[in-house]
Amino acid sequence: MFRSKLGVLAIFVIVPAWLAAACTTTTGGTASPSTAGSSSATGSPSADPEVPKVSAPLDASKYVADTCALVPKDVLASLGLPETGTFQSKGDTLFTKAGPNCAWKIRGQGTGVLVSLGTGSRDEGAGGLAGIYRGYASKTYIRFLEQAPAVDGYPAVYWGPLDERPMGSCGIGVGIADDLTFDVYAQGYQGADDSCGAAKQVASSVIKTLKGA
Repeated sequence: MFRSKLGVLAIFVIVPAWLAAACTTTTGGTASPSTAGSSSATGSPSADPEVPKVSAPLDASKYVADTCALVPKDVLASLGLPETGTFQSKGDTLFTKAGPNCAWKIRGQGTGVLVSLGTGSRDEGAGGLAGIYRGYASKTYIRFLEQAPAVDGYPAVYWGPLDERPMGSCGIGVGIADDLTFDVYAQGYQGADDSCGAAKQVASSVIKTLKGA
């Protein structure tokens, strides 16, 4: 159904569930960004000079209870995604554990996009880009991290348990405050360009929504 190898499925064993559940409401993820070479596993975010700072923080509190509203309908339509997504206040996958999330799936194709807010990680003192740095440094779950182009001026990284981009799945984390990120995971696309293109398009729309544009 998905363009994933067995090794990836072993790690993302729950991921197909959020795609299969699209268009229903249940009672999800986070992560964050910077360079893949970071080795800082301890210390505060401000203590690591490699962690990008967010000069103009955005307030995402309005969307904690309605994460699906972060992505405009016209953006969803341009990607062939349904207008209605699946909201979760918390999930149990790598991309949904740290906060509320919403997923949209193209039925019958195994293609979909998930957006999550890292408010749970922030509340536990593990939010922001520094949280991803530390997760990558520990190599417990996050074994792939690569700096991505900034999204509308906000620092971003590609990340995940493995680099799935060649298989058509792309995860990107965007820092919207020094202690908060949101993540976009696009799955089931044709290669890296397609999947990351979809993820970046959705990420850009989230920034615009948070800015009130």
